[in-house]
Amino acid sequence: MSSPIFNRILLKLSGEILAGEQGFGIDPSVVLQLVSEIKVVSDLGVQVGIVIGGGNIIRGAQAGAQGMDRASGDYMGMLATAMNALALQDSLEQAGVDTRVLSAIEMRQIAEPYIRRRAVRHLEKNRVVIFACGTGNPYFTTDTAASLRAMEISADILLKGTKVGKVYDSDPVTNPQATPYDQISYLEVLQKQLKVMDAAAISLCMDNNLPLVVFNINTADNLRKVVLGEKVGTVVGEIAHKRSE
Repeated sequence: MSSPIFNRILLKLSGEILAGEQGFGIDPSVVLQLVSEIKVVSDLGVQVGIVIGGGNIIRGAQAGAQGMDRASGDYMGMLATAMNALALQDSLEQAGVDTRVLSAIEMRQIAEPYIRRRAVRHLEKNRVVIFACGTGNPYFTTDTAASLRAMEISADILLKGTKVGKVYDSDPVTNPQATPYDQISYLEVLQKQLKVMDAAAISLCMDNNLPLVVFNINTADNLRKVVLGEKVGTVVGEIAHKRSE
């Protein structure tokens, strides 16, 4: 079997992924599928960090648009990510994967407070680390949190698991003629205003030369293929790191 080309990854999952076809809440069958994918990669010796969104429960920006104070809506969204993190942790541990949830908002009864050195130590012990509550600050998305945490833990790559297989030049749902990219630069993503991640997250990755792969997490075995270096999804930036033996 091929060896992983990355030592440490940061996987970004949207809350909507957990909802599955039901569109809201948490679909246990989807969580079990995600767990099986993550376990395979962890068993290969890859250190896995995960940032998860909360859009399957509430989105702060939408709450703000509907008249709620934006900061309050964002804090509610952060709490939603904590619920998703606990659901994912429970399923991972039932599958035999040692897991820790670290929260940017302190809630000691259910999660450890986020401390960078502690997170790195957990990863070094081959524990899957789930980062909850985004950055802990309103007005910052979980995409930005994913970029930030990836930098802080010195991840080799940021992986964004989505419902689509690649980055397209336009929305493939509304435009059947949309053209997919196999590889694209961060600057092109910003210039073309492609909806890969928000501009702050993209800029953070670009400034720190952190490569990003966008791929369909719902396709079985895709996560393993990505960490083995197979061509899956769209590469944003340049992948230069090779796993040291």
